[in-house]
This record gives sequence, structure tokens and C-alpha cells, in this order.
Amino acid sequence: MFVLDSSYGTSLVQQIVNGFRQSIEDGSLRAGSKLPSIRQFAQTHDVSVYTAVDAYDRLVALGYFVSRPNLGFFVRRRQATPGPVAVAGPCDAFDANFYMRRIFEHRSLSLKPGCGWLPEEWLFGEGVRRSLRTLAAGDISISGYGEPKGYLPMRQLVRDLLAEREIAVTAEQLLLTQGSSQALDLIARRAVRPGDKVLVDDPGYSNLYFALRFMGAELLGVPRTEEGYDLEQLEALILEHQPKVFFTQPRLQCPTGMSATLSHMYRVLQLAERHDLLVVENDIYADLDDRPRATLASLDQLRRVVYIGSFSKTISPNLRVGYLAAHQELVEELAQLKMISGLTSSEFSERLACGALIDGRWRKHLKNLRERLADAHSRVSARFLDMGFETFATPKAGMFLWVQHPSIDNANVLALLAAENDILLGPGHLFSPSLTMSPWLRFNVAFSEDEAVLRFLRQYI
Repeated sequence: MFVLDSSYGTSLVQQIVNGFRQSIEDGSLRAGSKLPSIRQFAQTHDVSVYTAVDAYDRLVALGYFVSRPNLGFFVRRRQATPGPVAVAGPCDAFDANFYMRRIFEHRSLSLKPGCGWLPEEWLFGEGVRRSLRTLAAGDISISGYGEPKGYLPMRQLVRDLLAEREIAVTAEQLLLTQGSSQALDLIARRAVRPGDKVLVDDPGYSNLYFALRFMGAELLGVPRTEEGYDLEQLEALILEHQPKVFFTQPRLQCPTGMSATLSHMYRVLQLAERHDLLVVENDIYADLDDRPRATLASLDQLRRVVYIGSFSKTISPNLRVGYLAAHQELVEELAQLKMISGLTSSEFSERLACGALIDGRWRKHLKNLRERLADAHSRVSARFLDMGFETFATPKAGMFLWVQHPSIDNANVLALLAAENDILLGPGHLFSPSLTMSPWLRFNVAFSEDEAVLRFLRQYI
């Protein structure tokens, strides 16, 4: 195919990228052609598997290769010739966006220990089906649009649920959204302008990072700790950069699974008050928590805090029903933005979710779900510790376990090898504001007990 020479001034990885690029552009490799597997290429050309992974990863990111689950790598059908080959490593922004798309486009991957949702049998399917039967038996109107702020009985129900979390709101202070992602997007579009410096958790919520980068924001990572935050670093970032907004996830945080202590949340609010900072609290895992906790919103009562929640994690991710709570003036502005970008959210989905929430079995479902996750945490943590993994902490609740292994320097390499074995992993650089290469991995405990996953990890670590 082409010859590699380690004595050249160009790295082996770049030689592989250039070689495949030339073969594709001169027609030697045609669109749709199947490529050697990573292991086959490494053996044939006498290079390490890690070198081959790095090169293949760059070629996917550059648009020359496409990875198909269970089948391997193929030459991508391309419409235009790209610019010069970038020398960036496998953790550049394009690659991260590609990997996020692959998570949703290739849910057919058999094993998903790196995903961010629960198995179907863990969700509230029976409640959704009962709600659907109730809706079908009634008089359903399919004409017109829903209310700009969302289905009123659902907002009233959310108001009552938030009262249990000691957050006092009216139905008019609530805006229903298409999942928490739309809520985050609306706030970002209202509060962030190109070039703005924005505080985010580090590590943190990757979907949010992609949205903020697209808007042209500069992300300032606030290191997460077992207690919550590196408060000295947070204050230093505020003093140096004077950001206007902090997006954070205090409870059962993605990807670490940890929850901030009360003292840390008080300090965040003190700094927000002193430096005129808007705090956006993403509390989408609240229903998975087995103990009551204060929130930034309950401590602040929505003076400086915008509170976001969702039912996608516990009822069904397909329903895409989320919400945000804020002071009245801000909610009115966000409702207008919601109308501009997509008119109203789906009243049918909101009615369906509302019916599931008022189902008499809802609270029992949550209790069973929390117990099931706690048991999974206990078992998965023990298995990983036996394999030599180090855990960031032991949250014992929620979905995630954040781990690293002494033998893994770049978790992205392991993630790409796993994809060849029909396994979806969550490499750490996806959860880094700077997309820095990372040895850390996010595991979803609900999907991490399969023996094939454990066997793969034991083989490759």
C-alpha cells in the first residue's frame, strides 16, 4: 500500500495519514472500500497498535475514513477535497464532535458502558404505556401549537415537585423544554456572546461544551473535587477573567458522579453575589439521588441561579421533556427565544410525561431505580478495583463511575480499540473543556457488568 520509514523527519502517524490520503485522492482506494483493521495494519506495517489507532482516528476526523459498528473502517464517500492535513492529535474538537455523533448514530453497538442513559428495562415504560392509553381514550387535539411556556398542568406538577426540594416557584417561573439540552441552549444563547469567557465544570458535561464552543465562548474549567470544587481556582478564574456565567452540575455530576457539599455551594453563591455572576445549575440527575440535598437554587431561591431539570433519565430519553426555573423576567425572555428557535415544545410529550408522573407507581419506580443503581455501583466498583483501576470517588448513587488505570495514558486509544470490539466507552477527553488527552474514563454502572466488557478491559489494560 505504502512504505513507512521511522528514520524520516515526519512521524509514523503522519506518514500513515499522508499515505492513506494520497491513496484516496489518486483513486487507488475508492469510496466504500473496506480498510484493514487496526490490528491488521499494525502487524503488516510493523507499528504499534497505538500508532495505528492514532492515525485512523485522525483520518476519521479529517473525513477520509468512516467507522461502522461490527464491520470496521471504510473509505468515506466525500463531496469535496479537504484542506491540508492537520497535525492535531486525536483529541481535537472535530474528533470529539465526531465521537458524540457516533454515540447517538450507532446505538446498535451491543455494549454501551460509556453511554449516558439507562437500559430500557430500568425506565418507566409501564407508566408511559398507561399514560398513553389514558391519552388515547380521551379527546386528543392534534391541531395548533402548545403553550409557549409548556403544558400548564405539567408546569404546575413541576412546581410542586420543586417545592419538595425547597425551591419556591410559580408555574409562570417555569419553562418546559425539549430535554435539558434545549434549556441549556436557551440560557447560553441569552447569556453568552462570541469571545465571552464562561466558567464550566472540569471535567464536566460534554454536550454543553460543544454548544458553548459553537457559540464562540472560551471555556474556563473549574476543577471538580470530592467535596465539590477547587474553590481557590474558582475565585482566581473569576478575578482574572471576570466571567458572567457559571454552568455547573453540583449533584451526581457527570462524569465524576460526585455531589458538592453544602459549604462549597454556599461559597459558590457568595462569589456569584460578589462578582455579579449568573449560575446555571444543571440538576438532571436529582431523581436518581437516594438522599435529600440542598441545591444552589434552594439556597438562592432563583435570585442568581437558573435551575434545570429533566425527566429523560428516569421516564424515557425519547420523550425529551425537561424544564428550567428562573426569576420571572428571565423566563419571559427565554420563552421568547424558545418561540423564535422552534415555536413550542411538544404538548403531546408533556401530557404523556405528566400522566406518567401522576401514576401511583412513579415513586415506587424511583425507589427501585435508586436501589438498583446503588447495588450496581457496589458491584462495579469492586470489579474495577480488582482490575487495578483507581476511582475518583465512590458516589454510590447515580449512573457514573469516573476511573483511571495506571497502564492507560490516553483513554481515547482504548475507546477506539473498544469500538472495534462492539463496545462504546466514554474517554476522558470528551469531558475536558480543553479536550486535553486524558487517562480517565466514564463508566455507566448500569451497563458495566457485562462479562464481555470486563474481559475486554482485562485483556487491554
